[in-house]
Amino acid sequence: MSCCGNVSEVLEPTLFKALSDPKRVLLLAYLCNCEGPCRVGALSEVAEIDVSVVSRHLAQLRDAGILKSEKRGKEVYYTVRYTELAHTLRTMANAIEACCPDEESNNVCCG
Repeated sequence: MSCCGNVSEVLEPTLFKALSDPKRVLLLAYLCNCEGPCRVGALSEVAEIDVSVVSRHLAQLRDAGILKSEKRGKEVYYTVRYTELAHTLRTMANAIEACCPDEESNNVCCG
């Protein structure tokens, strides 16, 4: 076992792919500022992006586990899955941090 343990097991490629597009990051930021579920049309207006494009971006964020969607009639509302997202990011950060050499003792296990 390497000094970095299970980093490759906790890194989430779908999360990185979902967050690799600036428009998706922008939409996530808008959703974080919503006080509740936000409909696709409203996000489209705020982001000044076509509704169909917004819908595809939101679906990718949903598929990555970042958002959850709820259909109400003809409208789809999205919310951020804050707890799950924070847990995923924290797990990845902890695994990466475990790879850091101990700076005080200059011990490097992967040399």
